[in-house]
Amino acid sequence: MINKRFFKTKDEVEVTFELDAEQVGNSVSIVADFLDWKPTQMKKVVRSKSYKFKTRLPKDSQFEFRYLIDEEKWINDPNADQYRPNGFGEDNSLISTHQ
Repeated sequence: MINKRFFKTKDEVEVTFELDAEQVGNSVSIVADFLDWKPTQMKKVVRSKSYKFKTRLPKDSQFEFRYLIDEEKWINDPNADQYRPNGFGEDNSLISTHQ
């Protein structure tokens, strides 16, 4: 799941990335162009049985990302706005912050 929260008075969008913990491995990192492609560990939320990562991104932009499961398996977000070929024979998830 991807949740976007737009602010009327700011040029940024709060974005929450969430994956169901029961459908993935023991650790999940988000790897994205807005993080300089460095794996960033997602927080495991026991109450909701999910992994979450929250950030603020500039409005009216697009960003590419993927999830890295257990430091070995790449997956895309089924709720991404689009997918874009990544040059490695697979696609990256794409999120848009256009309102």
